[in-house]
Amino acid sequence: GCFALWNSLVHGYYLRYLKILFEKMPELQRIFERSVFPAAAFNFGPNVWTHKHRDVLNCPFGWCAIQALGRFDPTKGGHLVLWELGLVVEFPPGSLILIPSATLTHSNTPIAEGDVRASFTQYCAGGLFWFVDYGFRKEE
Repeated sequence: GCFALWNSLVHGYYLRYLKILFEKMPELQRIFERSVFPAAAFNFGPNVWTHKHRDVLNCPFGWCAIQALGRFDPTKGGHLVLWELGLVVEFPPGSLILIPSATLTHSNTPIAEGDVRASFTQYCAGGLFWFVDYGFRKEE
């Protein structure tokens, strides 16, 4: 719902392409019935954090959903760093953010000792859209 509200054009793009993909290939299964994202990753703790990176295989103009989980003090760690924007954001447990992860460099800071942090991310590989555009064939 947040994706559709804040970026309806890209959300609609995901919906259209994934509808075509799932209709053409009914053996594929959605991981979550009501999610527009076809892929997800659980990063289990006890101390999940990431180095500075971009998810370059994701849809280049698409968004991914990142959610912080666990029991940690967000004033002491687990911050979300958005490098090009020059932002360091407190990101408490339960927080969810939608970012263009293929083009926006991001990372997380470690949490305090004794705290627990995990994350749940939903995303879409850019190759799925190309696969549909190429008539359900690889580029070559």
